[in-house]
Amino acid sequence: MSLLSTESEIFRDFIRRIPDYLCTGLTRKKMLKHSLLILSLSFLSACSNMAYYSQAINGQWDIFKRSQSIDHLLAASNTPTGLKQQLAEILKIRAFASETLHLPDNRSYTDYADLERPFVVWSVFATRPFSFAPKKWCFFIVGCVSYRGYFSEAGATTLAEKLRAQGYDVYLAGIPAYSSLGWFNDPVLNTMLGWPQHRIAGLIFHELAHQKLYIQNDTAFNEAFAMTVEYIGIERWLARKGINRVKYEQARQRQIDFIELVLSTRKHLQQVYQQNLSRTKMQAAKIAAFDKLRAQYQQLKTRWNGYAGYDAWFAKDLNNAKLLSVVTYQDLVPAFRALFNKVGGDLPAFYQAVAELGKLPLKERHAKLRH
Repeated sequence: MSLLSTESEIFRDFIRRIPDYLCTGLTRKKMLKHSLLILSLSFLSACSNMAYYSQAINGQWDIFKRSQSIDHLLAASNTPTGLKQQLAEILKIRAFASETLHLPDNRSYTDYADLERPFVVWSVFATRPFSFAPKKWCFFIVGCVSYRGYFSEAGATTLAEKLRAQGYDVYLAGIPAYSSLGWFNDPVLNTMLGWPQHRIAGLIFHELAHQKLYIQNDTAFNEAFAMTVEYIGIERWLARKGINRVKYEQARQRQIDFIELVLSTRKHLQQVYQQNLSRTKMQAAKIAAFDKLRAQYQQLKTRWNGYAGYDAWFAKDLNNAKLLSVVTYQDLVPAFRALFNKVGGDLPAFYQAVAELGKLPLKERHAKLRH
């Protein structure tokens, strides 16, 4: 029996036992601790991955321990006024997500946790030096994904350095939020609160979209679907709030310009990598392509009247893996948007159409989506 199937049986056994746990009076926290313990035991046969699974379990448990009900924080006299205002608005966003966007109606984003760090996880993306095929990692529940996430920056950095030493192109990114796909009630995190309100709303819509629909072993499909829901959700949220969309549309256009630039560079380099060139010539072409990308970005900044919001992205680690991190989230978004328009902007019909696509084999799924 494979490791994944063994893990699935163990977890299903835990789910079957939940009524027994409830009858014996286990609290929510004890139930989660039991589930994490069971998961950790299920991974014992994967000795080489024990450190990774251990940090994942400890990281999730730490988030749970820090979580507090937003309603409780709003009623507490010692909650800072600014935080109260943000959390009160987030509860409105959360209600909007279910009532208007038809996203899961559960306790996710009704708690708050201060992790006392800038990101909740750090994700590592990796490719071979002349390829955009992502290195994949396979996990229980989620299947195989095109990145590996850590709750500590040190752990992610160690993996990144190891992969670089093996000759991979590597990109390490700090991530402000992630979805447990509905297995746990994901809280609002302090890592999300530094953004404008519409971006916080978009992040919540994005993560709830993962709970709505998740297809194993297809990161590009899942992320582009969630990005599409995020964009649609923000547009409808701003309309509901009666907020002038000029600034948002300007920011969105800059994002589209940036994405098109990255995708164009990826397309060019893919053509280079498919040619029968020597390693030296491919490396020279790769360097030239990234030099051109930097120059084109400077031209974009002129068009943007000097807006420099993407400077940090271009500052270091410009390589295949960094381009892949953008491609993974954005490549299929136009196709999803076209599908949304095809069903007349009806979100339930859109979700159903995406779910039907998710039943197809991967290559057929992508081909039909792009058709």
